[in-house]
Amino acid sequence: MHHPNSRMFLPDDFGIREITPIFTPSNADTHLKMVETLSIFQWIILALTALCIGMSKTGVQGLMLLAVPYMAMAFGAKESTGVILPMLCMADIIAVVYYKRIADWKVVARLLPTAILGFFVAIFVDKLIPAQEFRQLMGWTLTLALAVMLWSELFGKENRWMKRWWYSALFGLLGGFTTMIGNAAGPVLSVYLLSMRKDKMEYIGINAWFFLVVNLLKVPLQIFVWDNISWATFSLNLTMLPIIGIGAWLGIGIVKLFPEKAFRRFIQIITILSVAMMLI
Repeated sequence: MHHPNSRMFLPDDFGIREITPIFTPSNADTHLKMVETLSIFQWIILALTALCIGMSKTGVQGLMLLAVPYMAMAFGAKESTGVILPMLCMADIIAVVYYKRIADWKVVARLLPTAILGFFVAIFVDKLIPAQEFRQLMGWTLTLALAVMLWSELFGKENRWMKRWWYSALFGLLGGFTTMIGNAAGPVLSVYLLSMRKDKMEYIGINAWFFLVVNLLKVPLQIFVWDNISWATFSLNLTMLPIIGIGAWLGIGIVKLFPEKAFRRFIQIITILSVAMMLI
């Protein structure tokens, strides 16, 4: 977890300059002034992240894999979650408006109770246990679930776990925990939905509704518990809204080009890469 007082070096134009992460509780009252001092590097990372968020929310899953590490480097690991979250909510709303009639609400309802519990588990363990250890634990848990899913597909066997009540409860808990710690619940939900063999459009629709609800519920916690969101940081997010919209439009167009089987294989590959990154 990034320490509020730690410092980092980032490229600035043609040189290197030392900066302090701008979104920390100790300087929350000066967010606006510091937003005005963003480097070119930080603006580029922010814009690329907004584009990736828009595309990933409307179908091109996994692009956040590219953006999250750079956002953590540019703004701090914990602090970056407060910068990313409002952009995720904006993209979620766009996705829900487009895919509003394509979702299985029974699936969403089974995941939400333990997902909310996962929020508070994340807040509790954040101060007790290193995040890296929990990330690896989740990585191995997802590896097991992913192996079962791939085995059932390759050999035509039914995954009997998904009919058990604890299967949805476990993935809801993991999803809530990972999304609160680092906006990284995508691989969790991907493994869950792939194991249920949802078709392309239903997969995207469930993703859109689940993450809209979850991300909106996270906003008060990010504001009042972790102090990561302020009016200044939100105004920064608003400047990225047009780029998020462009990304969403591109995502809708690209996903239409994917045949059902190719889309499933693409999601499987992205999910495997995501899980592998958790274990590193």
